[in-house]
Amino acid sequence: MALVVQKYGGTSVGTIERIRSVAEKVVNRHKSGDRLVVVLSAMAGDTDKLLNMAREITPHPDPRELDVLLATGEQITIALFSIAVKEMGYEAKSLTGYQARIHTDNHHGRARIYDIETEPIIENLDKGRIVVVAGFQGYDSQGNITTLGRGGSDTTAVALAAALQADLCEIYTDVDGVYTTDPNIYDKARRIPKISYDEMMEMAS
Repeated sequence: MALVVQKYGGTSVGTIERIRSVAEKVVNRHKSGDRLVVVLSAMAGDTDKLLNMAREITPHPDPRELDVLLATGEQITIALFSIAVKEMGYEAKSLTGYQARIHTDNHHGRARIYDIETEPIIENLDKGRIVVVAGFQGYDSQGNITTLGRGGSDTTAVALAAALQADLCEIYTDVDGVYTTDPNIYDKARRIPKISYDEMMEMAS
């Protein structure tokens, strides 16, 4: 019985139908006996929509309030996903970055994870639940919501896998591996055939 962290990006959960499809895939994996922590991004395009809304008010939104706003994208996804899993007759529990005890520094918009208290996740796994965690977010020492910047959900998944000493970390995305930079933006991005948790965390930060 393996402990597996899975991460699904915004395209994978971009519609209700896709959320249902991923939920079915996760439930089937759960039925095979694996203990699953699922990290989700916001639905494709939602983060940009939220950012544009803030910029309609001001070109320079307050960083703290912007993080509060942007974090809602992932919270919507984890709630919808957990609803889908429960509709299939299985137990799921959604956790925000705060509820998952993901501690970060206070650099809004580009925060770095420095600690994760694993107890809330382990407690739910021990109850047989699929744990669904909002990617891209955490909270600082003052209790403020923070976001991790672009690619932050991948960072969340790798950090959780390391903290939980997971057997596997599976990242489902629209590129075929880990690259030195975003291959959708930079055509000279180089694919990395093998990488450790520590190296991945260093790159993501």
